[in-house]
Amino acid sequence: GSARAVVVAVGDHTLFGSMASAVSEEAVETNFTKGINAVSWVLIRFMLVMVPLVFMINGLTKGDWLQAFLFAISIAVGLTPEMLPMIVTTCLAKGAVSMSKKKTIVKNLNSIQNFGAFDILCTDKTGTLTQDRVVLEYHLNVNGEEDNRVLRHAYLNSYFQTGYKNLMDMAIIQKTEEAEAADPSLVDLSEHYVKVDEIPFDFTRRRLTTVVQDKSGKTQMVTKGAVEEMLGICAFAERDGAVCPLTREVRAQIFQTVEDLNEKGFRVLAIAQKNNPSPVGAFGVKDECDMVLIGYLAFLDPPKESTAAAIQALKDHGVTTKILTGDNDKVARTICKQVGLQVRNMLLGPDLENMSDAALAEAAEETDVFAKLTPDQKARVVSVLREKGHTVGFMGDGINDAAAMKAADIGISVDTAVDVAKESADIILLEKDLMVLEQGIVEGRKTYANMIKYIKMTASSNFGNMFSVLAASALLPFLPMMSVHLILLNLIYDLSCTTIPWDNVDEEYVASPRKWDAGSVGSFMIWLGPTSSIFDFVTYIFMYFVFCPFFVSHGVLFHDLTAHYSGAELLQMQAAYIGMFQAGWFVESMWSQTLVIHMIRTPKLPFLQSHASAPVTLLTLTGITVLTIIPFTPFGAMLGFVALPAAYFLYLIPCILLYMALATSLKKAYVRCYGKLL
Repeated sequence: GSARAVVVAVGDHTLFGSMASAVSEEAVETNFTKGINAVSWVLIRFMLVMVPLVFMINGLTKGDWLQAFLFAISIAVGLTPEMLPMIVTTCLAKGAVSMSKKKTIVKNLNSIQNFGAFDILCTDKTGTLTQDRVVLEYHLNVNGEEDNRVLRHAYLNSYFQTGYKNLMDMAIIQKTEEAEAADPSLVDLSEHYVKVDEIPFDFTRRRLTTVVQDKSGKTQMVTKGAVEEMLGICAFAERDGAVCPLTREVRAQIFQTVEDLNEKGFRVLAIAQKNNPSPVGAFGVKDECDMVLIGYLAFLDPPKESTAAAIQALKDHGVTTKILTGDNDKVARTICKQVGLQVRNMLLGPDLENMSDAALAEAAEETDVFAKLTPDQKARVVSVLREKGHTVGFMGDGINDAAAMKAADIGISVDTAVDVAKESADIILLEKDLMVLEQGIVEGRKTYANMIKYIKMTASSNFGNMFSVLAASALLPFLPMMSVHLILLNLIYDLSCTTIPWDNVDEEYVASPRKWDAGSVGSFMIWLGPTSSIFDFVTYIFMYFVFCPFFVSHGVLFHDLTAHYSGAELLQMQAAYIGMFQAGWFVESMWSQTLVIHMIRTPKLPFLQSHASAPVTLLTLTGITVLTIIPFTPFGAMLGFVALPAAYFLYLIPCILLYMALATSLKKAYVRCYGKLL
């Protein structure tokens, strides 16, 4: 045959085009991205202050501007947590591997930390909280009686529509095929009718129409959709084989029947038809009027067995669950009751139309269920919650969820989702057990804990060292440590931190959402950093006034060497004096930097109430051992170090113990002041 096609919209102006456009937009800046960027800028600001100061002080006091420049560059390197990219990537990859063992695909590594950070989970109902096993339980006429005529019209609508056949369409077709044996009028319906036209589904009308013609030439329009929207286009109802006006009393009876079904957890669609429609031109929305309501379809999609337990587990971990669904409020409320979700307040899609973003944001805080939403409205709810400072996750499985998943900090989908939903998701659950959500949250919070541990402990210890270097540069007649010493110190320290992604995390820490707080990094550096500088200054005093004079220069201080020695002997004595001084501070810096990892990795008492993992403990001790041995080796001599006397360690051990005790005390004071350590 032949046909004439009329194009009414193309590209982004079509419904699916606009949704595809929204999904393909640049991803929103998530909590993880904001946090990493903010922390980086905190470290850059400290660097911009410290590096010029060190350069100017060294240049003015020592007179060697090239050496001052090189030393300032090494300070910049020292302030930088060089292993941060590796630590962050390793933490995220470890989380992804752990989640994969629980049959969860992590498409976006950054989403692991967002998993631990989100405090609101917005979720669609169908297919996520429910089993996504839709069954057509009842096909009722207007009187509430089983009627195969209702099933026949539903089949004509679902079979001949050319759009996406959802689970309800498939349930209708399957039910019709099962009923063929008992009712011959249902056999081979597709052979007895031909399709004439179609008015596709959209989320505003919430209905779909097909126009079919039987072999006798009779044409009828069959419409299936949400009950309220269907009653808006129906003027008549079929009762007891006769067509009667759709009076107020009949409407009240219909609403009561539908409400009873909704309260039992059924999703109800209405079916209407109109014989021999007479369109002007092509069939369109304008022809959906004066139709005859012939009955209802009641579908059941029971909650997943793990849904109630998963929602309670989320609540126990500080995550609020909100339902965002296109279904009506009655069905949504019933499902919430079945899964143990308390409904304090409910908003409907039409209510959102007249609300500003500010008003919606305030209302969304107190609303647990949003029903009868369009895809754009779902995305809007997610966006306003994020603007209120929440980290939001969205879990969905349909085409209408893709935009909301894209707008969220983390998009979660399930194994039965449509392709576009899986494409928009950051994480895909391959099993129907939603308890994996709790496991993901715990894994995300552990990941964040170990990342922020490295950042805070490294930034604070580096800041303390640089602060010590700045003071020493101004007070000492020589550099307290050469540039190569600083770089080697940072290298060995950073290598000893490479096992932090496998460190233990206190159970109390994973009990609530964890978000990036760049300001806390700066305050932590200021609180804990100068603590190490106190003991650095004590080490300076001991090395300069006690150990070096006693073991190197026969009781003569460095600034008096010129009065007692001359020529090559003076140069040799100065080199030995500086070499022992630098070796002493080099070893003390490593001990204090590395052992303090165990002090500030937990707010509890280290070694007693909370202990590091075996890899962390082993590698930190290895780092200390290696660096302590270096001054006694030919390699140490090449670096200008002088072997330290045994008496040095009689000073070092009590010094480090006092430092650890002071760090623990300051840690507790910091927690009292700021409410958290990490």
